[in-house]
Amino acid sequence: MDTTFTGPGHQVMRQGSMYKTKKIILASASPRRKEILEKTGLKFMVDASDYEEDLSLRMPARRLARYLSCEKAKAIANRYKNAIIIAADTIICLDDKVFGKPRNESDAKRMLNIMNGRSHYVITGFTVIDTGEGQSVSRSIVTKVYFKKITRKWIEEYVSTGEPLDKAGAYAIQGLGAAIVKKIEGDYNNVVGLPIDALMKALRKFGVYN
Repeated sequence: MDTTFTGPGHQVMRQGSMYKTKKIILASASPRRKEILEKTGLKFMVDASDYEEDLSLRMPARRLARYLSCEKAKAIANRYKNAIIIAADTIICLDDKVFGKPRNESDAKRMLNIMNGRSHYVITGFTVIDTGEGQSVSRSIVTKVYFKKITRKWIEEYVSTGEPLDKAGAYAIQGLGAAIVKKIEGDYNNVVGLPIDALMKALRKFGVYN
């Protein structure tokens, strides 16, 4: 796990057995990230970041995922004076090349054909910013995913469903894309888009408990 941490420390406010926390903002329009975070029982708002990610930036994949998540979080942070901002970005890495969301159906088919029958790395970077304390942490989590060998016809039919078009790497492991996956090594939720265990550990440093 790679981590970047900045800012001064702060105190957790305890009230009996409960912890007083600030407003939590999920800076993502992803319904998958929202669903994962909801399962923790945390109360939060969604305010999607409008930051335009640039996958052409020259930096290692793990650093890139953290950087993109940080920029997404910062784009929202200035809207809230005293809140906890959470942002994430998921990319695919294969043969030192980075794949994000496909531009269109042809691009989705291209990605899936490249990954067909091979393994790749799913990297999710996430950033937490405490706008009141000026404190932040960014981490990147890696999961290795192995694809089955599938036919071109299957790929074409899968892409025609529309599912791959807004997914990094052009597949959804929680959807029809599960049929492509042979096995994974690491956090399943990381592949979906939010490594919740690592995120909750980071949130505890900000006084957020579920």
